[in-house]
This record gives sequence, C-alpha cells and structure tokens, in this order.
Amino acid sequence: MKLLRIIIISGLSGSGKSTAIKALEDIGFFCVDNLPIVLLPVFAELLTQSAYQINKVAVVVDVRGKEFLEKFFSTVENLKKEGFNIQILFLESSDEVLQTRFNITRRKHPLDTGAGIIEGIEKERRILQFIRERADQIIDTSDYNVHQLKKFIVQTFSVVPETFSMKIDLLSFGYSYGIPHLADLVIDVRCLPNPYFISDLRRLTGKDEKVIRYLLDKEVVQVFLTRWEEMIKFLIPLYEKEGKAYLTLAIGCTGGQHRSVVVADILAERLKKKYKNVSIFHRDLEREKNQW
Repeated sequence: MKLLRIIIISGLSGSGKSTAIKALEDIGFFCVDNLPIVLLPVFAELLTQSAYQINKVAVVVDVRGKEFLEKFFSTVENLKKEGFNIQILFLESSDEVLQTRFNITRRKHPLDTGAGIIEGIEKERRILQFIRERADQIIDTSDYNVHQLKKFIVQTFSVVPETFSMKIDLLSFGYSYGIPHLADLVIDVRCLPNPYFISDLRRLTGKDEKVIRYLLDKEVVQVFLTRWEEMIKFLIPLYEKEGKAYLTLAIGCTGGQHRSVVVADILAERLKKKYKNVSIFHRDLEREKNQW
C-alpha cells in the first residue's frame, strides 16, 4: 500500500470546488486545481519520491479536462492497483442555486455557448454523471455558504480512521429554511416541547444551559433521545454492510435554534462513545433571531 492519500475533487461549476480545495490545503494537503487526469499517475509517482514527505494530495478534475475525462476511471483504477489510497469527492448544487451564484459573481459558465447558464449546467451534469455515480462521497452544497462548506470539508477530511469507519454527520436545521439536500435520514423534533414559547428561553439557543435543562427535564425528550439513539445504532451496521461510507442525519425543528440543536448535540455525544468518526454541524444556529 502506498502511503500517498489522493482526494480527487470533481463536480459542477459553482458548487464550491475552489472552496473545498482551499480548505484541504489549509489542513495540510498538497493541492492542484485543474490537473488533467492523465497526468495524475506521473504526479503521484513524483510525490512518492519527493524528499518533502508529502502523504496527502487533493486535485480538482472537472469538465475543463475535456477529452482527458475519457481516461478518468481507467487512470483511477490503475492507481488503485498500484496501492494508492484514492477517494472521489463530487460536489453539486441545485440548478437555482448554481444560477444565482453565477449571476452574483458575473462569471460565465464554462459550457455556456450562448443559450444561457441553465443549458450549460444541464450539459455539465450529463458529462459528469459517470463520475458522480462512482464517487465515494457526494456533497450537495446548496445549503452551504463559503464558510460553512469550508468547515464541513475540514471536519470531514481532517482525520483518517485507522480502520474503516463510516463517517456520521449530524446536522441540525430549521424547517423554516428548508430540509437539507444532503440528508440521508431526517429526524423531526417539532413534536417536542418548544422553548420558543417560554419567554425567558426564546432569545437563547440550544447551546445555552437553560434551554438544555428545560428540554432534558421532560420525560418525553429523554424517551425520544433513547429511542432514536437505539434506532440509529440499529441502522448504522446495515448501512455499513451496504458499503455506505457516509451517513448524514438531519435533525430539524421549526427555526433550527433550540430543539434540533440540543437533540443533535446529545445524539452526537452518545454516538461518539461507540463510533470514531462523528461530527456535528448546526446549519441555522447563526441566523438572525428576528427571522424566526
């Protein structure tokens, strides 16, 4: 087994590939943007012989590679046979979000031939579909801003477990702002007592001890947590058996400020006692409270 770890980032233009590779660079990856896939074997071999002891690399391979994309999987498979540890990360977003991002930045889509951004996006989806189908992880960045995506990438790729362990991400959110696109399993906690209706708790969040105590003092919350913990622990081995490497559990309340935050934090702490690779992210916690 080669010691070099290679993450290939691909995906749609405007989905955050530049943010992802910058985040990986921040945590020690040697990064190259827009590397023709046919040059990856030469690049990898040079790095293994480098005196600088480079052991983790990230490269962006996308539609800019043009005709070289035909060699994508044959190149990847050959590298795997040589013992390189390769992961494929695919980033995408909804058409509406991608169109908005291009309009804001006033950039032209690389496949826009004059018929508009949407045609370019649809064409790019078709071209890259074969990579998406065999990606190790797909991230829908529609709900992320730049800072949130960077944080997620850092949390996801900072630690490599010594043995295989499914990556478990818990994500709190508010239904008022939509269900996260990347959720594998959604847990609705709107059935639990709502601290929002307690005047002393309304302007606090699920990070405040008063809110946490208010919820944990309720028997229904304790039962809810216990049963969902049991259900998640029942499901994880089944997902692992199917070869799933990542599981995102989205926990939602109305505004993403109170109940979902508390439940997500507690479930994360309980799961960490058994599983090595658990992370927590609160999507809507920083939203202005007057938007509730």
